[in-house]
Amino acid sequence: MMSMLPGELVRLLRDADHVAVLTGAGVSAESGVPTFREAQTGLWSRYDPQQLATPQAFQRDPRLVWDWYEFRRQLVAGVEPNPAHLALAEMARHVPRFTLITQNVDGLHQRAGSRDVIELHGNIVRSKCFSCQRIAAQLPEGEETPPRCEVCGGLLRPDVVWFGEMLPEDALREAFDAARNCDLFFTIGTSGMVQPAATLPLEAREMGIPTVEVNPERTQLTRAMTYVLSEPAGEVLPRLVAQTWPR
Repeated sequence: MMSMLPGELVRLLRDADHVAVLTGAGVSAESGVPTFREAQTGLWSRYDPQQLATPQAFQRDPRLVWDWYEFRRQLVAGVEPNPAHLALAEMARHVPRFTLITQNVDGLHQRAGSRDVIELHGNIVRSKCFSCQRIAAQLPEGEETPPRCEVCGGLLRPDVVWFGEMLPEDALREAFDAARNCDLFFTIGTSGMVQPAATLPLEAREMGIPTVEVNPERTQLTRAMTYVLSEPAGEVLPRLVAQTWPR
């Protein structure tokens, strides 16, 4: 059942100079991207993802880890951005300053047209050198798996944050800066359980900034949010954009 959107939220969004948005796995799930654990199908069902997504696993068996991420890359390549991704890209065109922060690694926001996305957990499409950390502009041709860095000869790995690794400092700093200095903060499709991202909407609330949760399920953040839109993001965000900036 479609709920009415709060008129005050529409006014806040229309008048905002800076909107910050945090997205999580729920947004990608609406495109059909399997969650981290749901990707354990077929040949991969006997592996625990927490045993594959670590630097130690890569050092033990780099080919196994590379092949698992190649499987996940193919899953992501087979889906398209959904109406939520497109609505956020549209929202950015209307707001003077728009900060999009994501926990997702699938690159669907960029494919939908969003720019300057702050990727807290990296991007599965990119690769970087395990040794020198340089991002690979492209994968070198050849049959070696994983491929090697063209600069130092080290093995390439997915440019994602593995268990036991720190989140990128610059991305984290920009995310917290946006949460503390925006006019309106959205948390969309996130469980509110993964730290430190789950702290971002609470930082905004601490600063007296109105917060909006978009999630069909209640989360650990729900009670703390100013507005709660209990619908799938792909349904409610296009309506919110259309109501805020009617054509």
